[in-house]
Amino acid sequence: MKNEMLTVTEAAARIDAGDVMVIAGDEALLVQLPKGAWIGGTTVYFVTENGGAVVRDKLFCTTFAKATGATPRHVDVAGLPTISEGYKAGGVTMIMIPAFSVAHSQFAVDGQTYPGLFDQPLAGWITGVHLDDIGKKAPKVFDGSTGVGYDEGAVLLHVALPEGAQIDLDILNIFAQGDDAKLSFTFEDNGFSAKTAMVNGEQVKLADYITDNKIDTRLPLVANYSGALVNVSIQSVDTETGEVKFYAPVVAGVEYRMANALGSYSQAFAQGAGDGGTGQYSCNCILNYLYGELEGQRTGGFTGPVTFGEIAYILLNQTLVRMDINDAA
Repeated sequence: MKNEMLTVTEAAARIDAGDVMVIAGDEALLVQLPKGAWIGGTTVYFVTENGGAVVRDKLFCTTFAKATGATPRHVDVAGLPTISEGYKAGGVTMIMIPAFSVAHSQFAVDGQTYPGLFDQPLAGWITGVHLDDIGKKAPKVFDGSTGVGYDEGAVLLHVALPEGAQIDLDILNIFAQGDDAKLSFTFEDNGFSAKTAMVNGEQVKLADYITDNKIDTRLPLVANYSGALVNVSIQSVDTETGEVKFYAPVVAGVEYRMANALGSYSQAFAQGAGDGGTGQYSCNCILNYLYGELEGQRTGGFTGPVTFGEIAYILLNQTLVRMDINDAA
């Protein structure tokens, strides 16, 4: 795969030449692109070769050089369970969903139940806008086959690859579960918010509990799914309403522990990223960008869009999703 920051003119020329691409950038740029084998999503935050930056005049383009074909499509909320119906044998599917949409919530809660979802690698992200524009502009996704942008549903790029291609899809999560029993939570219901939680067998008012215990809300809740650590990030704590909002849904009955504190967020992330990432597809969470102070900082060889959520089969928070495609062994 090839990752590049391109002008609209340069990206359009690649599309017209038949390149298979996933594209990220400002809506004003994406609407100018011609029809072709691509999907796109809005963001103005990126990790570039020179470090994290806000970029409004160029598009971040990942080209699937090994692709033998690709089918872009848009599905509405009702069509989300059909994601796997477009899978190409031995291929990979890319996905983008607008932040704050019904599809965002539906996929987060129900996605893992969709038929055949895990039958091939599914990678992508939740599209966003500049933080100053939240509530003013809607995040968008673009179906390259029509050039149309949507603020609801999902866009998919079903990519065909040569026989035997090896796809490595993984996440970088710098957080581990803490061992403090006072910071272990279970919830009665699935959802993006909660007012109560169980701690040591007792129900607590969650907003008050977080405030009274001076819990660092930059740290996520971490669940252990058969050895895979999955984060749920805290969006806000409102002691007046008693509501705590999350960037991804908590799941009823699952134990969540507050992540261990980091000595230095930025150093921990840089150490976790290491020197890898060159030539791989990746996307990184806006919370890592903000809390890790990534503006102007590099993340090894990883470059890509900064997002309002990451997808590696399921919705993730405060992670870096990475994918590599290699020839048959």
